[in-house]
Amino acid sequence: MKEKEKEKEVEKDDVSTTASNENIENKEEKATIQENENIDKKEEKSSIFGKKGSKETKLKEKIEKLEEEKAELNDRYLRLFSEFDNFKKRTSREKLELLATASETVISYILPVVDDFERAFAAHEKTENSSEIENMIEGFEIIYRKLLQVLKQFHVEEIPAKGELFNTDLHEAISHFAVEKEEDKGKIVDVITKGYKIKDKVIRFSKVIVGN
Repeated sequence: MKEKEKEKEVEKDDVSTTASNENIENKEEKATIQENENIDKKEEKSSIFGKKGSKETKLKEKIEKLEEEKAELNDRYLRLFSEFDNFKKRTSREKLELLATASETVISYILPVVDDFERAFAAHEKTENSSEIENMIEGFEIIYRKLLQVLKQFHVEEIPAKGELFNTDLHEAISHFAVEKEEDKGKIVDVITKGYKIKDKVIRFSKVIVGN
């Protein structure tokens, strides 16, 4: 009986040991599974965050690229606007200069005609008057006044000369003449050819005789 009881106790111990071992194995297996699950979750989270970070990086790079392109386009626009503005100003200035040059050219041909009229009037004053010549002179005077009016419309002005101080910016000295009065020295005593200017620009210098 005792031997049987001992055998039963041994069997019982074996069963208990086996159960205990199985329990330990089950716990270890569960722990391993849990650990694997935790690792999988971590990897999944890491993958999700990695993908999210990658998207954010790409988006940031795209935004930076667009900002660079915007800055470049803005710079090009400003340069083109500046160039176009300069072109308009230059074109406008060249147009005005062309008109002024054309006016000067035309007027430079008209001025000798004015000179001829004035010489004719001066010569007439020295001749005997007659009705026929007088009528002709009156006709010339009408033409002369109209011509002066045309010059005035183009802002042509006669340069003051006789009695004025000689000015190299306005006058051209043809000769010098000895004067008695000290106050007349350096002044213009006679005008050979009248000078003219358009506004402030001289188109023909006055040819004068200067006292010294």
